[in-house]
Amino acid sequence: MNRKFILVFLLITPAFVSPVFSQDFGFDDGGVSDGAFSSSFGAAENVFGVKVSGEVSALLLGYIDDFSNGADNTRLGNVFSGKLNFAAGNSFGDAVINLKLSTDSSMDPFPLSFDEAYARVYFGDFEIEGGLRKLTWGKADSLGPLDVINPLDNREITDISDILNIKIARPLIHATARIGRFSKLEGVFVPVFAPASLALSGRWAPFQIAGLPVQPLFPDMSTLDYAQAGLRFTTTVGSSDIGAQYYYGRLTKPVFKVSIAPDVSSMSIEALYNSYHQIGLDYAGVIAGFNLRAECAANITGDSEGDDGLVYNPHLLWSLGFDRDLVLGVNVNLQCNETVRLLYDEIGEDPMLDMEADADVTFTQVTAILSKKFLRDELEARLAAIWGVEDGDFFVVPAVIWNRDAVQVEFSGGVFGGADTGQFGQYHKNSFIKLELSYTF
Repeated sequence: MNRKFILVFLLITPAFVSPVFSQDFGFDDGGVSDGAFSSSFGAAENVFGVKVSGEVSALLLGYIDDFSNGADNTRLGNVFSGKLNFAAGNSFGDAVINLKLSTDSSMDPFPLSFDEAYARVYFGDFEIEGGLRKLTWGKADSLGPLDVINPLDNREITDISDILNIKIARPLIHATARIGRFSKLEGVFVPVFAPASLALSGRWAPFQIAGLPVQPLFPDMSTLDYAQAGLRFTTTVGSSDIGAQYYYGRLTKPVFKVSIAPDVSSMSIEALYNSYHQIGLDYAGVIAGFNLRAECAANITGDSEGDDGLVYNPHLLWSLGFDRDLVLGVNVNLQCNETVRLLYDEIGEDPMLDMEADADVTFTQVTAILSKKFLRDELEARLAAIWGVEDGDFFVVPAVIWNRDAVQVEFSGGVFGGADTGQFGQYHKNSFIKLELSYTF
């Protein structure tokens, strides 16, 4: 997005916001959600009634494989990044603009970009919001099968602790109707589709893409043919939270269609994104001291026979996880996700004709986080890991984090290993160490 447009937008926004939100106001728990800001110091409020908050970070990240090649081949990345958040509102509605600041031109072509920007209006128990938004559906702590609205930015895999940070905001309209004290019905419409972002070259390019003989062609996904929509109902029964949802959308992982000229003189590869219907259920509750979360879903694609090589087979998905405090103040958070391909016997054997030819009938990942706090909770030792069961690959992230008021210092590392064809094992040369200093205001 053009930088001049963003700067002009920031200058003129207070002039329009001020007359609407000139009265004194505050936010309760339901006023501003995921995209809004929070700070231990509280947000600053200017004369226009717009509250401002943000974060400034300094980051040094080096790859261990580069260190072995000497200082002339070692880079520590782009040091500076930040967030700048604006919010204004009253009892009738609110508006939020979250900006990302980055000097990494390889990831973001402009140093200033929108992370979220949306407005919301309240009509009693009904509210509607529209704009660039990140939403979370489902109960899972880490990514679950029902969290389908926002694709992920997988161009660099160095942080698995903050899912919201790697989500890609989408333009959407989201409406919520509260039913009684414990139930609500949500609807969402996403007019423009975007797949998961993947590196097309360099150290983070997946081997499936890096191994293609030519660059794939991507379709125009801005038309209503790629529009998505969904409904979600949640309620509380006793001490348990229960949800059910339906979603129609596109799978964010592409299928590649290979076309070869009759004289074998040229080849083209086209990326296709399959449509699907999802029906899902979720549950959260406390049983015997364990905070349990469970999700299950059926993704129904257009390959009802299982033999269409350009359409992913229908599949079942489930996740089960819990967190609990153990002895000596150690907290464990464990989650298992699995995908089960249906009609597996109908999948072809030639990977040129069927994209699932080399896939297993199941795809299972286990995510675990162990953490313990010291020194009146100022110091935290944390170990996070993801294990791919079928491929035997893994990603392990040990970290030591120090917090005091608005300052945080984190020293961490990342180790990839296992099969070269695994989701994480393919990045075995990308193991890294990282030092980050951040200040929140």
